[in-house]
Amino acid sequence: MIESIFLINGLGDIVMEKHWASAIPRSICDYFFDVQKSASRPEDVPPVIPVPHNYLINLLRNNLFFVAVISSEVPPLFVIEFLQRVVHIIEEYFGECKESIIKEQHVVVYELLDEMLDNGYPLATESNILKELIKPPNLFRTITNTVTGKSNVSSILPSGQLSNVPWRRADVKYANNEAYFDVVEEVDAIIDKMGGTVMAEIHGYIDCCIRLSGNPDLTLSFINPRLCDDVSFHPCVRFKKWEAERVLSFVPPDGNFTLMSYHVASNNIVAIPIYVKHNIIFREGTGGKMDLTVGPRTTMGKTVENVVLEITMPKSVLNCTLTVTQGRASFDSVTRVLLWDIGKIDPTKLPGCKGSIALQSGATIPSSNPVINVRFCVNQLAASGLKVNRLDMYGERYKPFKGVKYITKAGQFQVRLTIVGTTTVTAAAATFDCDYDRLGLIASATTCD
Repeated sequence: MIESIFLINGLGDIVMEKHWASAIPRSICDYFFDVQKSASRPEDVPPVIPVPHNYLINLLRNNLFFVAVISSEVPPLFVIEFLQRVVHIIEEYFGECKESIIKEQHVVVYELLDEMLDNGYPLATESNILKELIKPPNLFRTITNTVTGKSNVSSILPSGQLSNVPWRRADVKYANNEAYFDVVEEVDAIIDKMGGTVMAEIHGYIDCCIRLSGNPDLTLSFINPRLCDDVSFHPCVRFKKWEAERVLSFVPPDGNFTLMSYHVASNNIVAIPIYVKHNIIFREGTGGKMDLTVGPRTTMGKTVENVVLEITMPKSVLNCTLTVTQGRASFDSVTRVLLWDIGKIDPTKLPGCKGSIALQSGATIPSSNPVINVRFCVNQLAASGLKVNRLDMYGERYKPFKGVKYITKAGQFQVRLTIVGTTTVTAAAATFDCDYDRLGLIASATTCD
């Protein structure tokens, strides 16, 4: 199955390596380094790289590559899902999955990898089981282990490994029984210069925080479950029940977990929560002007929050002098990135950004059209229209406290811009000022003496 795992940073350094069946030499990573160097961006590295006698399957998180070495025929998505689970467990233990944290907590990370894979095959991947087996590090436990020479590994087998439900601890008891569900949807969209939707799709998932005593059996139903395509579930979900009735029936793990993920790919269903009006004009030899306005679109009365606009300007742009009616705008002259942090949008007073653009001396009008990368968040709104109907519990007599929260946020959300340029052409008897965009379409032409 999985022979080895290498952790490689963006500079091509091997941060950590872990081997199971046999030790794979580091030289196998040279194939990965060649592909990494040829890629223009880290995201462009293909997830599956065939090499002689092996396959390299990788996952990128926080500029850190998790590279698994496979020597036999294995479904790639199975390995990618396991690597994703490794990232999730590291975040559960340490809060973030970063190179500095992994170096600092390398002993615990090695212990976790030892328990998550047995001879290259996945064994224990649930956080509640792992936390019983390997205690999360804290200051007191670190000092005690340093003095006594012990590790964080428990000497007692987790109770969940002794039951018919391996993802749930046995004999769980809580004073307050609670079940919370977060329906999170990320909108990926491309908006053209006229505000039309070129492409729109939604990647959604349901995160759960369940703290229930005993061994409850839950049933979660939806008002419109047919909206969901390409559905994937946590192992606790009874798949036949979903196929027959479109109902989620499961015995939940204890604590936090992702119950379900889904995909909505219809432009007619996806509601675009925000719009951006733009006007960028360049005048050859003198610079240009920019005017941006942002507003809510279809939010059903909900407030759009945490709005951030990021524009990578052309290389010929020297500086941007901006005035905003809300938030804060800044321009990095090194990376040519214009960042406008708006915050919350008030529908009665739309935020605007105006200013001038300075070009480098002797530079021509930019020939490339930049795009706006938009980030936002809308609470209590599901862009797809997915709604939870009810949650029923069987097997226990108490009544738990239940709650559902909806969150819509931006994924890869881009607005295409069109640069309009003004140039001066001198003829024998007349001068023509022509406004044109970079798509080659003439907008207007005036003649002057």
